[in-house]
Amino acid sequence: MTRIPGPPPLNGLRKRIADHRAASSGGGKGHFVRETYCLTRDEARAKAREWFDTFPKAAYWTEVESWRQLDGDQIEFTMRRLPSAD
Repeated sequence: MTRIPGPPPLNGLRKRIADHRAASSGGGKGHFVRETYCLTRDEARAKAREWFDTFPKAAYWTEVESWRQLDGDQIEFTMRRLPSAD
């Protein structure tokens, strides 16, 4: 009887995918700087205002990328900006 070969090994493909993900997610030029905070509502407002004052939206594209309200008046949010204003 003729033996049917199994599927080819996927080690090479796995390595290429991992290399691509590492290269595209690493700190290359043009990527945004992100920081996530979990603060009370008043502290969250103050921290966001600090970011907008330090990194003006027009130059750094600063924005609140995402946010959610947690129990106990806590806000979890992510701030995003460009690394430099070139």
